[in-house]
Amino acid sequence: MSDFNPNIVRNVTPAGVADMSVDVGLRRFMLGVYNKLALGLVLSGVLAFLTASYPPVRDLFFVMQGERLIGFTGLGVLMRWGPLLMLLVAMFAMRNPSPRSSGILYWAVVSAIGLIASTWLLIYNLGSVASTFFITATAFGALSLVGYTTKKDLTGFGSFLIMGLWGLIIASVVNAFMHSNMMAFVISGIGVLIFAGLTAYDTQRLKMTYYALGGDQASMGVATNMGALNLYLDFINLFQFLLMFLGGRRN
Repeated sequence: MSDFNPNIVRNVTPAGVADMSVDVGLRRFMLGVYNKLALGLVLSGVLAFLTASYPPVRDLFFVMQGERLIGFTGLGVLMRWGPLLMLLVAMFAMRNPSPRSSGILYWAVVSAIGLIASTWLLIYNLGSVASTFFITATAFGALSLVGYTTKKDLTGFGSFLIMGLWGLIIASVVNAFMHSNMMAFVISGIGVLIFAGLTAYDTQRLKMTYYALGGDQASMGVATNMGALNLYLDFINLFQFLLMFLGGRRN
């Protein structure tokens, strides 16, 4: 389980949304979310690659034995839990976020995850990381399209998945101390299912949010940032769990 996977920035789905037809404004709003998501993934990838490939930076966070990762430094442990701490603080401190504060949160989380994502490049070979990324992108695109086009209300389904996510977080924290391979395997399988479902749910919720905001520009700015953050976390966690199944280890 990821150390930064809780999608805790979700809010309750807006009520009273009647018109779910596609319009130009909706397409522009969703395009803004996906553009920010794409930029976030690019930034995370660049930071991960630079951190893993530049020894002076890599050695700040990781304990290496030759080219083999054997542990984390004190700073690395802080980095490992940093995104989770940021999300927990945001959940309680950002009750009424502005476009600026929500944007800062998004880029801060993306940057922090980019640093810890360098772990994957130290554990798995680059070819398997790349192939798993493209598999994840394909699955994510299909699941998001389902969420965007389905006429079925996914609110109840999403609430169930969020409860499952909290259970997954607790199990992951426990396993961080137990180091059980079997438990890690089960967590990974459940994680794939949960984040696949959350991808569809979050996409539909974004569409509903657009109509509920009624064109308020400040609220739309916040929704774009928070929507991109939710989808970014869905993508990253789906990728990580799939990598545990599909990734070829370097050592």
